[in-house]
Amino acid sequence: MRHKPGTFCLSGSHTGPKQVKIVEVGPRDGLQNEKHPIPTDIKVSFINKLSKTGLKVIEATSFVSPKLVPQMADCSEVMTKITREPGVNYPVLTPNLKGLEKAISVGVKEVAIFGAASEAFSQANINCSIKDSLSRFREVVKCAKLAGISVRGYVSCVLGCPYQGEVSPEAVAEIAKEMYKMGCYEISLGDTIGVGTPGSLIKMLTAVRKVIPIERLALHCHDTYGQALVNIYCALEQGVKVFDSSVSGLGGCPFAKGATGNVATEDVVYMLQGMGFHTGIDLTNLIRVGNYISQHLSRPNRSKVAVALNARNSL
Repeated sequence: MRHKPGTFCLSGSHTGPKQVKIVEVGPRDGLQNEKHPIPTDIKVSFINKLSKTGLKVIEATSFVSPKLVPQMADCSEVMTKITREPGVNYPVLTPNLKGLEKAISVGVKEVAIFGAASEAFSQANINCSIKDSLSRFREVVKCAKLAGISVRGYVSCVLGCPYQGEVSPEAVAEIAKEMYKMGCYEISLGDTIGVGTPGSLIKMLTAVRKVIPIERLALHCHDTYGQALVNIYCALEQGVKVFDSSVSGLGGCPFAKGATGNVATEDVVYMLQGMGFHTGIDLTNLIRVGNYISQHLSRPNRSKVAVALNARNSL
């Protein structure tokens, strides 16, 4: 049965619609955290391989200043060279009008804006206040919608900030509401430093769902404290059906010491499939793609499911 807001159950079975959307963020949120830029042809091959796994949403790159994020300096080239599979969406991050204009020039159909529920993190990450960031985003959303482009909103630090510590659920709800009002079709709530637990997650979701329909919310978990999968389970119990993840657990947070990568897509898919949810994703193929990019990064695949199945099946 569906549990009331503010409660959760880790033993009952979920009985809602068995359809879940996975947003793969490895090519953007994962690779932008690497110390050294990845060759463009590897990025293109990575995205093309992901496109063959059954994923329907692959966040491809970020149209930001190459001085600030050199790992994404080849954003236009990446979008020009990838093979865009029918039925697969390739959104990109565009934090300002300049980035949006570049994205439009290469035929992007969906963009994302990125704000924070923490004032301190907003200053450190995008060098402006939350209020100023929202003013900037309104212009981006307005221009994007005029161009027929969908906009997704990200809210970071929804369960904790590396600078101010706790973040109130009401602060998260307020910025999420503003993004939704300005025209973002979906709001992704990010546990940027991976400190959240089911208890803090439920308090946050209870506040946010008062101002935004639950079907318009997504969850973006990092796995620093090993809580990502249980938080995703908890969010499922609350009615969330969209989850961001990164193949091989790529990513991290450069502003938080010890913050590890995103929850691994392989692990999320394995759990969801075991619960009877339909993702449309070929797990074996997905693991092979995770192995591919991990090899180019000279590290093992960080997905626990990939480690286990690689050992058993020599994928």
